[in-house]
Amino acid sequence: MSINLTQRNPVKPALLLAVVFAVGLAGCERPPQQAKQIGYRGLGMEQVTNPRTEKAKLAAIKIPEVQPAADTGGPKASTIYKSLKVLGDLSEGELIRTMAAMTEWVSPEEGCAYCHNVENLADESKYTHTVSRRMLQMTRHINETWKPHVGTAGVTCYTCHAGKPVPKNIWFSAKDPTAPWRMTGYTAGNQNRANRNIGSTSMTADPFTDLIGGGNTQIRIASTRALPLDTNVPGKTTPTIQDTEKTYALMIHMSESLGVNCTFCHNSRAFGSWTQSTPQRATAWHGLRLVRDINEAFLTPLKPVYPANRLGPHGDAPKAFCSTCHQGLAKPLNGTQMLKDYLELNRASLAPVALAPAK
Repeated sequence: MSINLTQRNPVKPALLLAVVFAVGLAGCERPPQQAKQIGYRGLGMEQVTNPRTEKAKLAAIKIPEVQPAADTGGPKASTIYKSLKVLGDLSEGELIRTMAAMTEWVSPEEGCAYCHNVENLADESKYTHTVSRRMLQMTRHINETWKPHVGTAGVTCYTCHAGKPVPKNIWFSAKDPTAPWRMTGYTAGNQNRANRNIGSTSMTADPFTDLIGGGNTQIRIASTRALPLDTNVPGKTTPTIQDTEKTYALMIHMSESLGVNCTFCHNSRAFGSWTQSTPQRATAWHGLRLVRDINEAFLTPLKPVYPANRLGPHGDAPKAFCSTCHQGLAKPLNGTQMLKDYLELNRASLAPVALAPAK
């Protein structure tokens, strides 16, 4: 038996070239791009934007109408609603106004029933009731404590939720050191696993747990050492290249979350120099610590409250990072200042709230 190789359909060079070209450009962004010089020539201090994608981001912002002003007089809401643990410092009118706004910001379809038993508003059996109470405390905490990052614009529930019960951008722990090796071979403790949250790079699958998930882990690390060096101090070693990659991965996330280049905060001739950085770097410094603060103090402790379907693959509670608020824009909601119309969310109210497990 013989095979006539000449009878095969040859791959046309033009088709092969087109396939290679398409694969090569799969990770590229379709034009047009625009570059704006923001520093000295020749240093790469430019911000690159795409008018097409920027227009789409802005079109997605749908700010709800401001709720009518409420009567600030009369008895405090806490004297009327005995089960009220947050917002009790408001008047009854202010409380109802805030609840109406929250419904529109978080659960416009399900309405009040998303958090409440509408036949008995004092009933706290729904886990969403406990979560929303803690989120109100968190919102006030951010607006009172983290002005170096949020400024006068502040945040409201809508900043993150944008009309959805669950914010679009949240994260869970991706750490899985026990997973078997696959095509990527040795993972070096969770390396070599592409993650969309860090620009689909494979530097580390999870920079967030260590850097902004809570604790005091050093965020800014730049090491050239491949292996840790024993410092003769129990439990303490010098940073390695793997630790540096966590920082780089987090920076990629920040860049994509804000829709900016690295030069938005850094001077490309000396990335590590604070004196040559832009003012935005200081704002970002506070932002990272804001995220760490709310993850540690407000979001992670809610784990016992959530039902299993709201937890991550490793059983952790949903947490925030830069894209939770920014959603691809340098300023959340493109700088729209909603807080000025809802000063009810700008008063300190941090009395501890008991967290009950999910039903």
